[in-house]
Amino acid sequence: MILLVNGPNLNLLGEREPEVYGSTTLPDIEKMVEEACAAYGQSVKAIQSNYEGALLDFLQENRREAKGVIINPGALSHTSRALHDCLKALPCPSVEVHISNVHAREAWRRRDLVAPATRGQVVGLGATGYYFAAVWLCSQLGEQSAGEEAPEAVDLPPADLEPVVGGDYEG
Repeated sequence: MILLVNGPNLNLLGEREPEVYGSTTLPDIEKMVEEACAAYGQSVKAIQSNYEGALLDFLQENRREAKGVIINPGALSHTSRALHDCLKALPCPSVEVHISNVHAREAWRRRDLVAPATRGQVVGLGATGYYFAAVWLCSQLGEQSAGEEAPEAVDLPPADLEPVVGGDYEG
């Protein structure tokens, strides 16, 4: 089972600052992650909460069954030492996702307390970043359902991989 964890304000995806976060909703993202993980024989258990303690409880309660974590902590990335410690205590890998390029936005967004507790980050690729995190995480598990083969790699045209504009980044 893969845990999909979304923090504060991510329930407003699709309506909150669409010029930054796009028009994809959280239910759309959850469906995309479920489908990506299903291709690897993995189920998904999702949570979104505006409360840090609820996220910590969810991670701790599911730590024994979880094979991986995809997490977008939202603004908790910049403030939560408790979330960092919780991720470090889990026996499974985690990947942090941010829809916008936090490194090209306000200076305070560049300080990430959660990132050092994760295996990696997918930043600035829009909602598609969740898909990339799911595929990478599941491929690292190396466990396929009985009789299922891993899906073949997909060639995507560069236009399909354009990041969400979130600042003056030109790299």
